[in-house]
Amino acid sequence: MITDQQLQQFWRDGYLPLGQVADDDQLAALRQRMDDIMQGRYRYPGMFFQLDSDSGAYGDVPRGGEWAVATLAYRKIEQLERDDLFLAYLQHPVFRELTRRIIGEEVAIYRSMFMNKPARQGTVLPFHQDGGTTWRLTLDPPVTVWTALDDASSANGAVEIVPGSHTLGLLSDFGHTITASQVEHYCPPGRSVFLEARAGEVFVLHNWLLHRSGVNATDQSRRGFSVCYMDAATRRRDRPDEPFPQVFGEGALEPGFSPPEVVAAD
Repeated sequence: MITDQQLQQFWRDGYLPLGQVADDDQLAALRQRMDDIMQGRYRYPGMFFQLDSDSGAYGDVPRGGEWAVATLAYRKIEQLERDDLFLAYLQHPVFRELTRRIIGEEVAIYRSMFMNKPARQGTVLPFHQDGGTTWRLTLDPPVTVWTALDDASSANGAVEIVPGSHTLGLLSDFGHTITASQVEHYCPPGRSVFLEARAGEVFVLHNWLLHRSGVNATDQSRRGFSVCYMDAATRRRDRPDEPFPQVFGEGALEPGFSPPEVVAAD
């Protein structure tokens, strides 16, 4: 399912389009479940919620925590592997084959999260890389799989990348957001491309690929599902005895491990 040519493209460019992985019914179910989770109709202990900023500035994003209010304007929701529909999707055979070729047999996830640019809203996310000491991990995760839950365009806040920039390595030991001078040097006009996609389409991203996103200037939401896969031996440096959720290999999560509280709609 994953060819040598595709892997070569991934390692060369830092990203790889996979086309649509979920069928239309599965995609519709994921979209509806995401709405239900945001509205509080499905509630999972331990799931992390973060509302969007009112200003659109990254520095103004609230810290986040447990589910707080019924709204479709959450910016980010994490620990979606607790939901059976999202767990089944992130364990799709295509992703099993992909991670086997890049990581190995025993695979865990650093995070599985929903990212949202509500209509006429959204937070500006500056150019950054995913990794570095801020993640406090014993091994750097190599790959993230991003799925468009809605159509994504430059107008509604699609992810913008700098192809090949993963080969620079981490530009800061601390990781994440790069400096203004680094943006000028490594992300000049004309170097970046938008990952425009139809709902259901998938991109594989190297975690060190420089990327950013802007606000949504349209009347349509731009939602995505992002899963960071890594070697199951990876631990947090400050909590070495706590494994991350394993999704492939011996002891992988199975549906039903985290049953939700289902709240009837009004």
